[in-house]
Amino acid sequence: MTPADPLSALRHLSDSGLPTDEFCPQAVQLIRDSNEVFDWVGIYLLKGQDLVLPEDYYIGLPSEHTRIPLSQGICGAAATQRNTQVVKDVREDPRYLACSIYTRSEVVVPILHHQTLFGVLDLDSDTPAAFQAPEVRFLESAADLIGAYFARKD
Repeated sequence: MTPADPLSALRHLSDSGLPTDEFCPQAVQLIRDSNEVFDWVGIYLLKGQDLVLPEDYYIGLPSEHTRIPLSQGICGAAATQRNTQVVKDVREDPRYLACSIYTRSEVVVPILHHQTLFGVLDLDSDTPAAFQAPEVRFLESAADLIGAYFARKD
């Protein structure tokens, strides 16, 4: 079931005081359930010079890319440039690190709070050009809430 207002649900979740290993799986599930074109949703955490995907911090097919150097991929670009990366067709972007033969589009949003980078919110879709302005605005708001959660946890 899709929450009537997934951002309100995520805000409530981020204010709940849950430990990170409970918050992140629930957050990705809320985001995944909010839109049928979100086929893979994950939160990569910044660890040194790498983005790391903990087990249970994603929904979708398993990924072999559980550690991505900041210098690689669309996730690395979003983290280092600190801005959202939208790829309408992954087949046309040489930065794409292939995870699934079905993936056609991707969006990666940096998870920031007051310029502190905590990681990235990464989404894939089997639908070409799935991430338009409304989806991107929603995901940037979701990443803001996740960043505020991490800032409170530090």
